[in-house]
Amino acid sequence: MMAAPFTASGVAIAVDPSRMLDEICSHFAEHSTVKRDGRQVTLEMTIGKADIRQDGPKLEIELSCKSARALQNVRSVLAEHLFQFAGEEALELTWSDAPKADRLPDLREIRVVGSRNISPHMRRVTVACHDARHFAHGGLHFRLLIPPKGRTPIWPKLRSDGRIEWAKDEDALTVRIYTFRSIDLDRGEIDIDFVLHEGENMPGAEWALNAKPGDIAGALGPGGGGVPDATSMILAGDETALPAISRMAAEVSAGTRLRIFLEVDGPTEELPLPSAGTVDLTWMHRNGAPAGTMGLVETAIKNALADADADTFVWAGCERSEAKRIRHFLKTERTHDRHKMSIGAYWER
Repeated sequence: MMAAPFTASGVAIAVDPSRMLDEICSHFAEHSTVKRDGRQVTLEMTIGKADIRQDGPKLEIELSCKSARALQNVRSVLAEHLFQFAGEEALELTWSDAPKADRLPDLREIRVVGSRNISPHMRRVTVACHDARHFAHGGLHFRLLIPPKGRTPIWPKLRSDGRIEWAKDEDALTVRIYTFRSIDLDRGEIDIDFVLHEGENMPGAEWALNAKPGDIAGALGPGGGGVPDATSMILAGDETALPAISRMAAEVSAGTRLRIFLEVDGPTEELPLPSAGTVDLTWMHRNGAPAGTMGLVETAIKNALADADADTFVWAGCERSEAKRIRHFLKTERTHDRHKMSIGAYWER
C-alpha cells in the first residue's frame, strides 16, 4: 500500500481483548484483507489500513488512510464494531486526536425535486443538494437517512470516541445504502435509483414510491469505492447493482474495455448503459424465478474469466451468498489479485 499522510492512534481497553481480536478478524475478513500474527492484526482496505496490537488489556490501534474522509470513515466503522463486539462488557476507547463531537462533516441534507419509474421495477428519485460537488468524488455509494414521517429530522453527530451518535425512539432515522446514479453539478441535482422489491420491510423502496417534491432526507457519504482504475473490467450484478454499474460505465474513459453481465427479471427491466468505453453487454433474464437463486452472476463471471488476463478488474454486486461464492472462487481457485477485484453483498435472501 502507498504511504498515506492521514493517520490516527487509539487505545481500546477491553475486558477480553483476545476475544475482541478474534471478532475483528472474523468480521472484517469479508470486507478487507486480514493478516494476523499472534496478538498483531492488520486490516488492509482500499481506502486505508488499521494495525491493531494487543498489549495486556489494551488494543493499540494505528490507522493510516489516503484522505481525511477515509480516516474518519475507517475510525467510525472500527469504533462502532469494537463496541458491538464488547456487548455488555466495559470498553474504553480513546484517540490521541479525539475527533470533535459535532455534526458529521460528510452529512448533507437533500430535498426531493421529482420521481418517476424508469422501468417496471426501478424508480428514479431526483434530489437537490446545495453542495452536490461534495458527492462527486470519493466513492459511488452513500447512506440514505430517512426521517420518521411528520417529525423534524434530528441528524446524527460524531462522538469523541469515533462512533456516530444517532437519534433514538420516535426520532430514529431509517438508514439504507444506495448509489448515486448521476450528479448534475450545474443544477445541483442528484439521481438515485431504487429497486422496487416485493416483500416487507422495504423502507427505501417505500420512501422512493412516496417521495414528493419538497420531502427532506439526509445523505451521508460518499464511500464504498469508486470507478476502478483499470483498462479492462468485468462488471456483473443483479438489478440492485444496476445503478452502480451504470455509473461506472458512464464515467470510464475512452478505450476502457467493459464486459458487463446484468441479471434482471426480463427484457422490460433492461436500461441503456451509455459509455465512452467499449462495452460488451449481456442481459441475463430470470423469467419469473426469484432473484439470487439461479447463480447467473457467479456463472457469468467464471465463464468470462476463462479468457481474461490477470490485469482484468472484476467487480460484482449481488445477493450475499452468491457474492461469498464469487469472492471465494477469485481468492482460492482463480488466485486473482485482491487489488483487482471488488465483490459486494448488496442484499440477502
